[in-house]
Amino acid sequence: MKTLAFCLLLSCSLAQAEVYKYIDANGNVTFTNVPIKGAKPMYLAPLSTYGNSGKSKPAGNAGSKSASTPDGYPNVDNGTQSKRDESRRKILENELANEQKALADAQKAYTDGAATRNGDEARNYQKYLDRVQKLKDAVTERQKNVDALRRELGQATSSAQ
Repeated sequence: MKTLAFCLLLSCSLAQAEVYKYIDANGNVTFTNVPIKGAKPMYLAPLSTYGNSGKSKPAGNAGSKSASTPDGYPNVDNGTQSKRDESRRKILENELANEQKALADAQKAYTDGAATRNGDEARNYQKYLDRVQKLKDAVTERQKNVDALRRELGQATSSAQ
C-alpha cells in the first residue's frame, strides 16, 4: 500500500519524468526516476485533469438529471418518503422511551449504590469508589443516549415538515 501511494506521489510530482521500478533480491520494490541496473521503465498514462478546458463534460452530468440526485439513486415520491419518515420517527420514539426507562433505572441504582457500602468496602474505600464510579458512568452513558435520541427526533421532526 505504501508502495502504491509512493508511486502515485512520485508520478504526480515528476509529471513528465521517466519512472523506473526496481525489485531487489529480497523482493523489496523501489520506484525511482533514476535508472538503476535491472530496473524496468514504467509507462504511465498522463494524469487527467477535471477542467479539460471545456473539451468534454465530466462524468455524471447527464442533461436532464437533477443536481441533487446522484446517478443511480432512485427517486422516491413524497408519499413514500413521508411514510418512511413517520416510521423512522416512531422507531426513534420507542428507542427514546426505552432509553429513558433505562436512565431512570441507572439513576436509582446509582442513588441506592452510593448510599451503602457492600462487604469489605467498609475497610477498602477504593472498592466502594470504583463501584460507585461504574454506576455513575452508566448514568452518564444513558443520559448521552437520551440526549442523542432527542436531537435525532428533533431532526426527524423538522425534515418531515
